[in-house]
Amino acid sequence: MNRSMPESSGDPRLDGKTAVVTGANSGLGLQTAIGLARRGASVVLACRSEERGAIALQRAREASGSASLTLRLLDLADLGSVRSFSREWNGPLDILVNNAGVMATPLRRTADGFEQQFGINHLGHFALTGLLLDALRRSPGARVVTVSSLAHRRGRIDFDDLNAHSRYRPWRAYNQSKLANLLFTMELDRRVRAAGWPLIAAAAHPGLSTTNLTAGMRGAAVLDLMGGFFRVMGQSDVDGAAPVLLAATGAQVHGGDYYGPNGPGETRGKPVLVAPAPSVLDEYVAAKLWSVSEELTGVTYAGLPATT
Repeated sequence: MNRSMPESSGDPRLDGKTAVVTGANSGLGLQTAIGLARRGASVVLACRSEERGAIALQRAREASGSASLTLRLLDLADLGSVRSFSREWNGPLDILVNNAGVMATPLRRTADGFEQQFGINHLGHFALTGLLLDALRRSPGARVVTVSSLAHRRGRIDFDDLNAHSRYRPWRAYNQSKLANLLFTMELDRRVRAAGWPLIAAAAHPGLSTTNLTAGMRGAAVLDLMGGFFRVMGQSDVDGAAPVLLAATGAQVHGGDYYGPNGPGETRGKPVLVAPAPSVLDEYVAAKLWSVSEELTGVTYAGLPATT
């Protein structure tokens, strides 16, 4: 796949549209929020920390030149917080960017008992999207963009131990969560098309992007090593956000598309349409993960039929 998108005369305008970006307090999320605001969207920075979120909000306003940014608290490690955020939402939603995530952390559990990486990276966003589905339906052509990773290629969905009750390996759990992001995107696309809804579900990855994603990893030596590797081999968070912004705003984006950098190994470069690992196209696994995710979160997608 890996082909460039057509050149445009400029960034598409988003005036009158509303967007939510999770994990917008730094890195990809902050740069995505800035990019959407520059295009004219009203952007909600959905952040876990009020203090860090307030700093990010000020930075985003200054960088974008827009006053149409607001902060709302959202903790994806707590389904109660996800439900509260969704319950308090008013009006249509045009763009939902499922960006927040953690990487290769020591074993921790969410408020609901899920392994943290699977719980935040996948289940929290699965629940958030389902609970905001009515708001998305009220916007013709709404988009759900979920941020995955090159790590999905090494992922495998372990249905026997999704939440690491038997054994925990940090990178294995991270890889699983990033594969789950893409399986969710593809299954959501299949279901909205089967229902005839004009909603676009797409995904993106930033390549190797210099962000604070490594902050939760164990040990100063590991932090220094990984951070240095990302700085040498990767690209800035501004460039890393470009595939996400393309998926969220590009005129030629279709449901099920996946975007990433066009450089060596998709680690850096200009945003293009790329191919996911073959495992992402396994409809049986995607449908089973969807069903399990509904059971674990208690969130169902009313009106979207199963496709297998």
